[in-house]
Amino acid sequence: MKVGVFLSEHTKSNDTLDRLSAGSFSLVLVQNGVYFAALKEDGQKSSVLSKGTKVYALSEDLESRGLEPSQVDSGVTVVNYDGLVDLIFNEFGKTIWL
Repeated sequence: MKVGVFLSEHTKSNDTLDRLSAGSFSLVLVQNGVYFAALKEDGQKSSVLSKGTKVYALSEDLESRGLEPSQVDSGVTVVNYDGLVDLIFNEFGKTIWL
């Protein structure tokens, strides 16, 4: 069963996220979490994007923070609210919010 992990804060570390094993979850960046999709850490992509899992970012949250989908890392799939609902009902057996 795939778990959808919603990440809404842009912080340097998250103990719970660090303990999850790759392949067991997909990451959904929402609210301030979308900064992980577009901003670099020391010139490199965010460590959150290096977890070895599928990553999605909510387009409406990107836009409300002045970020364009073209600024998003190539490993991140940008989805709108409709796409997010499809993910929740079709891809994830459970969801958690960090």
